[in-house]
Formats: sequence, structure tokens, C-alpha cells
Amino acid sequence: MTIPEIEKALEKMTVLYDTREQDTAALRKRLAAMPCGARREKLDSGDYSCETVLPNGTTYSLKSKFAIERKMSLGEICGNFCSGRSRFRREFERFTNNGGKICIVIENADFGRLRAHKYNSQMLPKALEASLHSFYAEFDAPSYFCGQNESGLLIYYLLYYQLRERLKKDFGEVTK
Repeated sequence: MTIPEIEKALEKMTVLYDTREQDTAALRKRLAAMPCGARREKLDSGDYSCETVLPNGTTYSLKSKFAIERKMSLGEICGNFCSGRSRFRREFERFTNNGGKICIVIENADFGRLRAHKYNSQMLPKALEASLHSFYAEFDAPSYFCGQNESGLLIYYLLYYQLRERLKKDFGEVTK
């Protein structure tokens, strides 16, 4: 694909969000912040992925290649690392063992809140930080903290740049 063809494909990107995402005002605000279309669809892993239409008219999807797992708070991710750890771990193993890459977006969070234990869980800050770093080390799954108002754009840009690099890798970047 040429650079203009890649750019055209990026303009046609559609964000896919999982059917398990509840239809709330926060979801609608998150989607409205994204400068592209969005569609509700069952995803096998994660809460968000994307697809586009290639110049030849075929759909190119990242559903099995890249996913974003969104958490609304540090407290929610603590639940995944404590009582739901084995299920959470299996989901990451299944996706990454099949060649997928996944990242975690945690809303209403930053390292200051984590370190000060300003979240609703008994999980200690050191244990939470260790779990986040362990998932990054084991599954190449980085964690991103953001405010609730920034999550839509953060998700969009994570998907956009992942799609751009995948298009270059899978179809080759030609300078013409």
C-alpha cells in the first residue's frame, strides 16, 4: 500500500466496542470523543478494537490482533487481579498466545492515586503496581492511566496508531 492508501484506510477506521460495554452516558461520551465511527460488536477479548476498509474494498480487522481492556477505576482492576485473577489471566493468555497484543486503559487513575491507595479495594498499592508490571512483563500488556474525560481519545489514538503500524507491516509502506 502507498502512504496515501494507508492514510485513506486510516480515515475509514471504525472503532469496535464489545457488547458487554454498558450503554451509559460515560460510554456515549467516550465514543463521541473519537473522531471516527464506532460499532457495537462481540469481541472475544478486550473491550475495544478496530477495523477499516482497504482500497480494494475488503475489511481489515484488528479484532484478533489488538485489543484494549478498559477499566473504569483502580478498584475495578484490583478486582480483576484479586478475586478474578485466574479468569483475567486466561483471557490474556488466550489472546496473546494466538498472536494478539492487548493493553489496559484504567480511567480515573494515575500513579499518585495508586501509590496513595486512593481507590476502593483492600489490595495494597505495592501489590497492585506489581500486578500491573507483571502483566506487562508476561503479556507485553502496558497499562495506561487517564481521566474519564480523556479515555475516548486515548482509546482512539491507541487503536489508530496500532492500525497504522499493522497496515505498514502487513501490506508494506511504499513512498509513492
